[in-house]
Amino acid sequence: MLHKLATPLMRRQFLQQSLRSASTASKSTKASLGLAGAGLGAAACLAYGSSTTETRCSTSVLSLLTEINTKLTALQSVLGVAEEPTEVVMFTSESVNEGHPDKLADQVSDAIVDACFAQDPTSRVACETCTGTGFVMIFGEITTDAQFDYEAVVRETIKGIGFDAPEKGLDYKTCLVMNRLHAQSPEIGNAVGKDRAATPPEEIGAGDQGHMFGYATDETPELMPLTHSLATGLGYQLTVVRKNGTLPLLRPDGKTQVTIEYEKKGGFLKPLRVHTIVISTQHDPAYTQAQLKADLMEHVIKPLVPPDMLDDKTIYHINPSGLFTIGGPEGDGGLTGRKIIIDTYGGWGAHGGGAFSGKDPTKVDRSAAYYCRWIAKSVVAAGLASRAIVQVSYAIGVAEPLSVFVDTYGTGTKPDPEILKIIHDNFDMRAGMLVRELDMLKPKYKKTAAYGHFGNCARGNDPDFTWEVPKKLKY
Repeated sequence: MLHKLATPLMRRQFLQQSLRSASTASKSTKASLGLAGAGLGAAACLAYGSSTTETRCSTSVLSLLTEINTKLTALQSVLGVAEEPTEVVMFTSESVNEGHPDKLADQVSDAIVDACFAQDPTSRVACETCTGTGFVMIFGEITTDAQFDYEAVVRETIKGIGFDAPEKGLDYKTCLVMNRLHAQSPEIGNAVGKDRAATPPEEIGAGDQGHMFGYATDETPELMPLTHSLATGLGYQLTVVRKNGTLPLLRPDGKTQVTIEYEKKGGFLKPLRVHTIVISTQHDPAYTQAQLKADLMEHVIKPLVPPDMLDDKTIYHINPSGLFTIGGPEGDGGLTGRKIIIDTYGGWGAHGGGAFSGKDPTKVDRSAAYYCRWIAKSVVAAGLASRAIVQVSYAIGVAEPLSVFVDTYGTGTKPDPEILKIIHDNFDMRAGMLVRELDMLKPKYKKTAAYGHFGNCARGNDPDFTWEVPKKLKY
């Protein structure tokens, strides 16, 4: 550019203008940075002196600008004015049906929690369940004033899932039910609150140490990851058509999996298309694989998956192993707490490791994870970010959280420290207070034990899922 300027005065004025741009580049936009780079190149060319030919000057400018451009790109990244690269990525989430042995165990454990809370809202419950061929056993620690028939609760839960004949994998009428429950450790009880009924909520300590996470994303109306929402929704729909008689040859056990292609730009995600759907469902031996596949396409996949997310390249694996007639506890053993990723965000966000089912809300593994989901969903619903993850941590017997963390993956409309202050100003994260704020001292946990503890695309809004109703934030 310099050699095209007609007079030395014009060249000198151009250089002065360019150098002024360079001196303010750290406060300018990307366009200003480009002008500054040109000015620096011209200034370097001037160093050759007035006797340098215009051709040599022009060549030197091009060479120097190449080097300067590389440095400017790095500077732009530091200043936050560089363009984020766009890439297409794939992500997969899976889910299991309520007849999966691990989910059977979760539902039995939470049915016990509900039975306790139906009579005594101060109950302390840590109920585990294991199941195998022909048996279900409950064990763990419970301190409660509630009195009920534990075996009847277990059998009714098994019946409700649909295990009512030996050929289905378990029969609620004839299976062995074992009860190995005992009282909660008095040491743990005293750390939480010496008097279950009289301890003020402000003073109730956390039931254990640990760190919990909540996550939300604006890619679905329920502010859940689309992969997870569809995977759990497909499982839910499988159960609906089995129980309402649409597909009576289906049986309770089953698994689903969804892979989606996303456009990723920085921390922002945009679902593009469903790449693969996998459904493995238990069925009656009379069900042919061809008819099963046609029925699932018509009554499960099409009603649930948005049609604009499917195309002629979408891959379907329906019962890829072939026959699936042996299921439930006859096919695999089951244990409470082995499906914690399915229970939460399908691999998105993060997980502190603590399971939910079978625990009363003094166990922050459960209650604080619900609360973190509420915080994250409220942040995204308020338009403060497109995605957000929140972490809190606790020590046993201590009411206040030890730490609070938020990350909006670079999608925030405010800096993360400001969003963290908004969180502190709007949420009381003390172990006893968060239980009251989300109305957790009620028998409402069994319904959370299958198809995710948070939102999905098939299950309708339920007022008992209080953590799924965003809080209106003040800031």
